[in-house]
Amino acid sequence: MTQPEAKVLPKSPLPSEDGKLNLRRWGDFYRAIINNDEGTVGVVVRILRANFRDHRKGYMISFLFLFIVAAMTSLSAWIMRDVVNQIFVAQSVEMLWILSFGVMAIFIVKGFATYGQVVVQSRIGNRIVAENQKRFYDRCLRFGLDFYNDRASSELIMSISGGSNAIRSILDTIVLSLGRDLVTLLGLIFVMVYQAPLMSIIALLVAPIAIISVSKLVKRIRAIAKQEFASSTQIISIIQETVQGAKIVKAFGLSDHMRTRMVTAVSSVEQRANKVSQLQARTSPLMESLGGISIGLVILYAGWATISAGKTPGEFMSFITALLLAYEPAKRLARLNVGIAESLAPVRALFNILDHPPSVTETDDQPPLQLTRGKIELIDVGFGYRPVDKVLSGINLSVDHGQRLALVGPSGGGKSTILSLVQRFYDVQEGSVRVDDQDIRTVSVGSLRHHIAFVSQDVFLFSGTVRDNIRIGRLDATDEEVEAAAVDAFADGFIRNLPKGYDSHVGENGVQLSGGQRQRLAIARAILKNAPILLLDEATSALDSESERMIQIALDKLVEGRTTIVIAHRLATILSADKIAVIERGHVVEVGTHPELVRMGGVYEKLYRYQFDEGRAEMAIA
Repeated sequence: MTQPEAKVLPKSPLPSEDGKLNLRRWGDFYRAIINNDEGTVGVVVRILRANFRDHRKGYMISFLFLFIVAAMTSLSAWIMRDVVNQIFVAQSVEMLWILSFGVMAIFIVKGFATYGQVVVQSRIGNRIVAENQKRFYDRCLRFGLDFYNDRASSELIMSISGGSNAIRSILDTIVLSLGRDLVTLLGLIFVMVYQAPLMSIIALLVAPIAIISVSKLVKRIRAIAKQEFASSTQIISIIQETVQGAKIVKAFGLSDHMRTRMVTAVSSVEQRANKVSQLQARTSPLMESLGGISIGLVILYAGWATISAGKTPGEFMSFITALLLAYEPAKRLARLNVGIAESLAPVRALFNILDHPPSVTETDDQPPLQLTRGKIELIDVGFGYRPVDKVLSGINLSVDHGQRLALVGPSGGGKSTILSLVQRFYDVQEGSVRVDDQDIRTVSVGSLRHHIAFVSQDVFLFSGTVRDNIRIGRLDATDEEVEAAAVDAFADGFIRNLPKGYDSHVGENGVQLSGGQRQRLAIARAILKNAPILLLDEATSALDSESERMIQIALDKLVEGRTTIVIAHRLATILSADKIAVIERGHVVEVGTHPELVRMGGVYEKLYRYQFDEGRAEMAIA
């Protein structure tokens, strides 16, 4: 995954040589930290900017409930003074009833406020996860094939799932820390200081020690969390490979190899998760020890003051209650940065995708293609998937309305790349591709692809039914039109023999169908789309001779009146093409009709003779 270029922070705003502070430098330094998307503060600020603003009303309600919870917690500590002094010391019956029902009311209000806050916060969190996942997927749809060629699907899955939930986790942590823990702690500190100022000073002396100790854990947790995210991505990748490559795994006896890879990846995640848990857990003995020392000293002083100095126990009981109640929110606040640091790795991965610029080939802000005839021209086209690796060079080809251009030649010559350029999956680096004299870079890519039907040799089927996969060709098609397209593609016969006919599920990527069946469904899609431009990339490569003969009849009918470019390995299927271009090593080496090319005695003639002799040998053997 490509990492963004690191940002350089301005010079630290330390005093100058004359001892004066540079306020402008302080401002620059502060803004740089806030806007540094790689730093913890920058990431958190970005999360708040992107998510908090749209849900501020819900968060205000959540904060209101949290403030009520914090107030009730502080009040429960405050009331302990009167409980001890009025009930146990003064033994007032009237106050016994009042204070008892008062305590009940405090905790009932606290319970309902907690319930309200959890419900509101959960709904906001679920909405934020959904919004970020939608935003992520929408961004992915705006990337071209070059983006997906450089990334594993497991990386994207982990980013959309882990990143969205991590954003929710960070926001929940911040809201709960500020709205509940911080307010509760401040309220309890107020009770402590009001009831016993001297003991409050003793108790609060341990806070700086806790803050310094916890801050040292954050950097280590951040590094480990990043490694854990990468290992989790590898687990998903292995599972995908096992499912999608099940036949290869079984055929080559790779079960032990795949098991070893999975064990290594899972063990790596387990070890790092244990390490993170261990580092997080270090805050507990630290806080427990410091809290125990603080409470012990307070009890020692309170006991001495009550026994020897004649103080009433109510104030000390209220103070100790507040001190004990302050322990949990103080511990959570101490671990705030630790928890956020653990969630930053998946958030950064999600932000890297959201920040990646959309592909130029997927922008749809140009005027629509004005299709009149459907003539396609490639003029001096040069292209390479990498700058130093030229796939096509000086390609000049044209095919007019109603004509069929066949591309033949050795594998790796660039034939499929030409079809990709016509659909603008990639932009040419030299020359131009034109449809009806319009450079396809100057028209809406959506309108261009709307006029093209494409059948690839690598057929992809979506999870769903046979009917759903054919309807991909035209989403508003009726069931009758879907079935008619299947009949024309000679697919209706095998479809009706499936357990549920057209409503049978094809499995992941059509795993429950044969290669020939999948290819016939792809051809049915193209027939259903009824586009004026037809691109066929080895459309009959997965069919047996009988099926190929039937499909060829369907294709001959389909190409009538359409501009067609077809890539064919079997030359017998393109003998009647209006024009045949031989592509070799990224160049057009021969162009003509079948009889013309045979008479040339060049590359095409050799390919044809080879296949002709091979076919005669097969017939002799049969």
